Amino acid sequence: MSAEIGALLSDTESAMNKAIAHLEVELTKIRAGKATPQMLDGLMVEYYGSPTAIGQVANVSAMDSRTLTIQPWEKNMLGPIERAILQANIGVTPQNDGVIIRITMPPLTEERRKGMVKQANGEGEHSKVAIRNLRRDSIERIKKLQKDGLSEDAAKDAEADIQEMTNRYILLVDKHLVQKDKEIMAV
Repeated sequence: MSAEIGALLSDTESAMNKAIAHLEVELTKIRAGKATPQMLDGLMVEYYGSPTAIGQVANVSAMDSRTLTIQPWEKNMLGPIERAILQANIGVTPQNDGVIIRITMPPLTEERRKGMVKQANGEGEHSKVAIRNLRRDSIERIKKLQKDGLSEDAAKDAEADIQEMTNRYILLVDKHLVQKDKEIMAV
């Protein structure tokens, strides 16, 4: 029976790690005044009839802290990449010079920074809800194991382990949010 609890704890920790990894990805998409190629990671461009990630049809790099350059591997991709950026509505306007596309990040206003902090906190709250849902599901599985013959002490210990794990991961989410808030509010 303890092997089942070990597997349950391992599965729960793995799923909570995935929630943290997802949060990290989402937080990189929220720009903090600096231009990073990861801002365009979720952007899809039409490439010969199929949606393709922008990083697979062009080289995306940061020229400086406020400028991104996108150099497509095929010149005929300039237009579709430019359209994809405009349609993504990420608050920037691409400049196409016929060879590369430049994206200059406008300086953030105080109001925009506060909006981004709110957006980051929303992503953090989604992660916390996901972690708490994992805790709930794991505790339900422990209760089912208890009905199937797991001792009450072992069940209580497993629930305590899950709660401790949940607290650790919620704290990790909070640390990520504090770091992102500092990054966004830095002028």
